[in-house]
Amino acid sequence: MASPSAVTVSKPLNFWLCLGIPFGVALVMLLLEMTSLDMDLAKRFYNAADGGFIGRYSFFLEDILHDRAKQLVILFSVLAILGLAGTFILQRLKPYRRELGCLVLSLGLATAFVSPLKTITAVQCPWSLKEFGGQETYSELLSPRPPTDKPGRCWPGGHAATGFALFAWFFALRDHRPRMARNAFIFAVVLGSAFSVSRMMQGAHFFSHNVWTAIFCWLICLGVYCLLLYRPSTRSP
Repeated sequence: MASPSAVTVSKPLNFWLCLGIPFGVALVMLLLEMTSLDMDLAKRFYNAADGGFIGRYSFFLEDILHDRAKQLVILFSVLAILGLAGTFILQRLKPYRRELGCLVLSLGLATAFVSPLKTITAVQCPWSLKEFGGQETYSELLSPRPPTDKPGRCWPGGHAATGFALFAWFFALRDHRPRMARNAFIFAVVLGSAFSVSRMMQGAHFFSHNVWTAIFCWLICLGVYCLLLYRPSTRSP
């Protein structure tokens, strides 16, 4: 298998798929804002008689699937940063500098965008809403926020971003380790989905919050890949 430095041309990238699918899903998400899907799904995880959301006080969901899993992903990111630093010190790591740089930048941006958007959008979490025992009033994503002393910080989903940010591994590996790249893609989808469902069970996010997160993470990782690694063929068709 060739090293990254030996790869002069990237595998063909179908932009119709890479951009069309996420933008198509985004359009569907906007249309679903006119339905009660988010609320209907959230109600399936809520039981007032049993104290609220079924996973709100779950040790496994909070301590294992939230805290410990997030720490594990952070560890992966730290190792990537150390690997990138190592390319400036160890000669045998130098050929991997671009890939590791893409990985580190993608992971950073795919998680850093969450907090600013939460502040700007001020979307309330399900557990804060009157329908689920809270005090806040529900509003659609594109609707004005009702007056409140405590603006929401729940769109997009932060924990979901921890999982979907691993799309970065797919792009870092796709040109020279295609099988590992496919596995990385599957792992990112599965982990991001597991994080999403767990937070829905706890009342922290609606379904759409997490889908939007996946869209943003994919587009960010794709953009960084195109900027740093993508080397399209220059041959005439």
